Amino acid sequence: MADEYNTSPQKNFEALWKILDENYCFFDYKGIDWDEVHDKYSLQIDESMYEYKLFQVLSDMVNELKDGHINLNSSFFFSSYEGWYTEYPSNFSWGILNDKYLVDAARGGNYNEIRYTRFAGNQIGYIYYGSFRESMLETELDSIFHFFENCKALVIDVRDNGGGSLINSDRLASRFLTEKTLCGYIQHKTGKGRSDFSDPYPIYLKPSHNTLWLKPVMVLTNRRCYSASNNFVSKMRELPNVRTLGGSTGGGSGFPFTSELPNGWSIRFSTSPILDVNMQHTEFGIEPDVEINLLPQDIENRRDALLEAAMELLLSGV
Repeated sequence: MADEYNTSPQKNFEALWKILDENYCFFDYKGIDWDEVHDKYSLQIDESMYEYKLFQVLSDMVNELKDGHINLNSSFFFSSYEGWYTEYPSNFSWGILNDKYLVDAARGGNYNEIRYTRFAGNQIGYIYYGSFRESMLETELDSIFHFFENCKALVIDVRDNGGGSLINSDRLASRFLTEKTLCGYIQHKTGKGRSDFSDPYPIYLKPSHNTLWLKPVMVLTNRRCYSASNNFVSKMRELPNVRTLGGSTGGGSGFPFTSELPNGWSIRFSTSPILDVNMQHTEFGIEPDVEINLLPQDIENRRDALLEAAMELLLSGV
């Protein structure tokens, strides 16, 4: 920016408010009066305030948008909105999953953090994909599906997957269809007005040229499925033989973009809304086909009720 490293609290406040005013994509959908937010927080700005206090005020202001893609970043602190999952059941225990169910699981991905195994006398294949920042090569996916070739069904567990790359999520999703399929829409900003958007552009998912899986699939979800993980669930639920089980996803359907304030702090925020096949927002999450919650007694008994329910349904053919 021309006024680089300007330390004026007022100028940085106005710059942040304007960046979001002209580029953020969910004002109308969320019913947010951004002018009212400006008036509320401008009263807290003082030219003599320390940068730590300014950071707190700006963080509080952007958190009015209730968006997990909003991150304010400085040299001394990082702010993010966590309300999209903190008030909801976790429906997941990594300790139980790892210690009881994944003892003999193989590892995959760049950092060996993707786990896969077979359950129920090798009838059910299972993949835990904890972050779409983690990538798998097509050849590695071929090997995994070959490992599952005698299984009758598959569980894909994306609980606590906070997102990452759409390339990675689409690479996996492309293994479950045989023809090009409409999976949603995206809009782009066309001007500085809060409602200035293009018509929705269709998003298609194409089948992989590699090994496909066309048997039943159950996708396990919870509230901490966000961003690219939310998008993965939105696409998978449109495919044949796929159902979702667990809790609602966390949302995060806006494509993120990063800008900079005069003092060098960065702000990341949602700019392009991604819609489902019915042109509906999934910013606040996607409800599962089968709702199952992990209860306190399940934790006490070291039992993953969601995984157990998914296997039972798949084995029964329901």
